[in-house]
Amino acid sequence: MLEEVERWLDRRSWSVADRPIERILAAKRNTKVSVVLPALNEEATVGDIVAVIRRELMSEAVPLVDELVVLDSGSTDRTAEVAAAAGARVVARDAILPRIPAVPGKGEVLWRSLMVTSGDVICFVDADLRDFSADFVTGIVGPLLTDPDVDFVKAMYDRPFGAEPDELASGAEPDELASGAEPDELASGKTPGQGGRVTELVARPLLNLHWPQLAGFVQPLGGEYAARRSLLERLPFPVGYGVELGLLVDALHTVGLDALAQVDVGVRKHRHQDERALGRMAAAIYRTAQLRLSRGHLVRPRLTQFERGEEGFTPRTYAVDTEERPPMLDITEYTRRRVA
Repeated sequence: MLEEVERWLDRRSWSVADRPIERILAAKRNTKVSVVLPALNEEATVGDIVAVIRRELMSEAVPLVDELVVLDSGSTDRTAEVAAAAGARVVARDAILPRIPAVPGKGEVLWRSLMVTSGDVICFVDADLRDFSADFVTGIVGPLLTDPDVDFVKAMYDRPFGAEPDELASGAEPDELASGAEPDELASGKTPGQGGRVTELVARPLLNLHWPQLAGFVQPLGGEYAARRSLLERLPFPVGYGVELGLLVDALHTVGLDALAQVDVGVRKHRHQDERALGRMAAAIYRTAQLRLSRGHLVRPRLTQFERGEEGFTPRTYAVDTEERPPMLDITEYTRRRVA
């Protein structure tokens, strides 16, 4: 298995510099590219990301991106207004597929985005990135346009530990994090080249033990990835934070390892979350893996954590996401739309 992973790394791991924009545009032809930003209370960053994509990838000189959609997951700040002012088409989560009541979670909005986009290639980018570079899009879209054998591409990058004090979130609930990728460990300094704690302590061990073919992915939980619609519409979507691991595992079983790839896009900066939020995320990811291993029933889909109060430690119990959305091809409205 190690030899298979090493062969895959040689064949399917690239740098963004390996595909100049001229080569990507020449290969694009009639392929339509959609970029989706899932967003929940990201007014501080979403506008800059939209502006970079529009300026650098949607111009007459570089017409790579055909459609840019910010999917608002119920923001209570000015996320929708800022995104629209920067030039994105903003769609509210609850306005999509009203027949199926929406639930909180990142995977929920990614699943619904298939209903309101038309691209042959769909690129997901988290809306909380700082110092955003267009390389995040060109890097992961490039292989899908230049190599017909590739169906799913993840970004890989360095993730410096640490943040300025005003970047640190305090106690956000899992459904409040619907736009972000996996949070990093809180730290006062900055350490280059570190992955997120949930990746290193939960996702990477799970993948190495149970899906060793996927052991070569540097950032398996990263929120920046692109795929062909023809693949995404065949996959179930965990509604919460298990979506990244779930899609990666299901893509492996659906199209095989050689159809999966990763591209080094440099450095990723984003906001950080506290340890309790990390714990709830880890539980959702473990549950997603468990479901794929057993396809059975969970014994206790809940997580109890503790907070110190005036009278000692007080337990708080949270539900762990146990719902998944079916492949979009099973949804009547979607198939009718595709026929039309």
